[in-house]
This record gives sequence, structure tokens and C-alpha cells, in this order.
Amino acid sequence: MDQLEQFTDHKFLNLETFRKSGESMKTPVWFTQDGGTLYVRTVANSGKVKRVHNNGKVNVAPCAVDGKLLGEWVPAQAQHVQDPAVDQKVARLIRKKYGLISVVLAIRSRFRHDVYAILEIKLLG
Repeated sequence: MDQLEQFTDHKFLNLETFRKSGESMKTPVWFTQDGGTLYVRTVANSGKVKRVHNNGKVNVAPCAVDGKLLGEWVPAQAQHVQDPAVDQKVARLIRKKYGLISVVLAIRSRFRHDVYAILEIKLLG
């Protein structure tokens, strides 16, 4: 099976990032896909964004909401993308994939004045 195929039909991605000390941090997150690229939209000041800025080497695997793996870990390269066109595309893909719940959360985020970051993830295997 193609490494990218294992993410098809899954709602969550376990994103393993690394602290400066080398300690790994695993976080289940919503994700979307466009071609061969995976995207994660998260709060801009989150730990995972800070860790990706320091070290873009990550591992990803499909998972359940609680982080339980539903596939194999795949090495990947992540980067924080700051492009309004990419942000709009990812927002559209998330609405399409997650439906009403994503709209409700987006409205709540506007009231809280959350600022989001897009993590672009490319598999290395």
C-alpha cells in the first residue's frame, strides 16, 4: 500500500513532533489532504507549531480521536505555511471533510479571536 493511501478515509492524524531536547510529543489532530500533501490547521501559538519551527522532521500516522494508531508511522517533513491562498484552500477542505462541526468551531474561534497556522506535511518515505 502507498504510504499516503493509509490516510484515506481517516479523520485524525497522529502528529509526532520533537522538542529541542529530542523528546517526542504525539498529538491527534484533524487533517486534510490535497494531492500528495497533508495539512493541519491549528492555533498559531500551539506547541506543535513552535516545535515544527525548530525541527520540521516529524512522523505521522492515521489514528483515532484518542491517538490510538490505525496505521503505520511515516517519516515526514513539516513546515508552517503563511499563504492566504493556502489558508483558504485548507479551510475549504476542512469544511468539506468535517462538515457542520468545523463550521461551528470556526465561528467559536472568531469570537475568541484565535489565530491559526497551517502546517504543510510531505511524506518522506
